[in-house]
Amino acid sequence: MSLENAPDEVKLAVDLIMLLEDHAIPAETVLKALEIVRKDFEGKLPSPLTPALSPEGRGGKAD
Repeated sequence: MSLENAPDEVKLAVDLIMLLEDHAIPAETVLKALEIVRKDFEGKLPSPLTPALSPEGRGGKAD
C-alpha cells in the first residue's frame, strides 16, 4: 500500500515519526509526550451519554 492511499492516521503517524526523528528527540521523551497528547485528545472525544441526558436524568426509566 502506498502512503498516498493510506488512512489518515497512518499518514499522520509517518509525519510525526519523521518529525521526531529529524529532531533527534529521545524515545523516552517522545513516549512521555505522546501519553500527554493521547490524554488531551481523549478528553476532546464526545463523552458517553451523561446522567442529565439519560432517561433516568429526565425523569424516565431506562429500558
